[in-house]
Amino acid sequence: MEFVGIDWAYRRAAWCAVSASGAIVGEGVVPADEDGLARLVIDGGIEVCGVVEMMSGAIWVRDQLAAAGWEMKIAHARKVRDVAPLACKTDKVDARVLAELCRRDLVPELWVPSFSDRELRERLRRRAHLVRMRASAMNRIFGLLTQWGTRLSLDRLRKPDGMRLLEQRGIPAVWRRSIREAIDVIDLLDSRIAPLEQELTPLARGDARVALLDTIPGVGDLLGLTLASEIGDVSRFASPRKLIGYAGLSPKINQSGDRSRTGALSKAGSRTLRWAAVEAAQHAWRETNPWHRLYTDLAGRAGKNPAKAAVARKILIAAWHILSRQQPFKPPQPVADPAVVSASSRCFLAA
Repeated sequence: MEFVGIDWAYRRAAWCAVSASGAIVGEGVVPADEDGLARLVIDGGIEVCGVVEMMSGAIWVRDQLAAAGWEMKIAHARKVRDVAPLACKTDKVDARVLAELCRRDLVPELWVPSFSDRELRERLRRRAHLVRMRASAMNRIFGLLTQWGTRLSLDRLRKPDGMRLLEQRGIPAVWRRSIREAIDVIDLLDSRIAPLEQELTPLARGDARVALLDTIPGVGDLLGLTLASEIGDVSRFASPRKLIGYAGLSPKINQSGDRSRTGALSKAGSRTLRWAAVEAAQHAWRETNPWHRLYTDLAGRAGKNPAKAAVARKILIAAWHILSRQQPFKPPQPVADPAVVSASSRCFLAA
């Protein structure tokens, strides 16, 4: 049995093979394509345990080599650096480190969703990408109007006399043309987003997880489907704290002796899950929201963004309990003490 570490890059891949005793039996560089993988299989045979760091294309590399008979793992890139910090970091050294971790069975293996789950994630991310582009075009229109002291709604600008109204307001032709182009972009994106939502809405309404997540204030069908698809099997998270860490919403901690400082959000995890949780937290300003007091208190002391992050953590805690217990959301019981509950509290569902 040989153990192979692969440092995959855009154009080439460095590899290193070690024996069961730890001796290097081969290393080199191959093209980062199917031909390169075929060369690895020809040189190494099929009695191989391999590992590749998580990056764009890592799942494809794993599937291709697994189909050839290799036992493949995908390593968590950040945890590999924690396990084996290096003074000299090159592709060759990275491949050697991965091979040695594989030989010692110390690979921080990454959970990979099934193909159907990855398909669903990609459809949801495609929609989110189009929505962000539409929001960017809307913001550009707002910015162009403010240059001339004008504020008009998008619906008003879309009416047949919208451009004539801008002309009456004294906005020059060049700026009117820019606004017209942005409106055309929004119309185009709307025509692309609508069919996607028609495909995704039945999937959301037919998913039992989404039906539970929809009971969380601020979570709708598509946002609930995004949360469910990004979380996957909730049993892989031992506690809500693990889920928060996976979303990158936990703050960085710097400790030295008896000193401890918390910093900005780690943002080390699923960016889509973090976005979905923060998006659901946008409704915390409403007085009917169960985390309204937490939001207003933190917004007054630290600003809106830290307040939204705190509410987003609460939403993920709620999602973990809901999916684990298979019970709908229940608002926290009012407490006698008017002090705001800590943002790290995990007790907010009725027992």
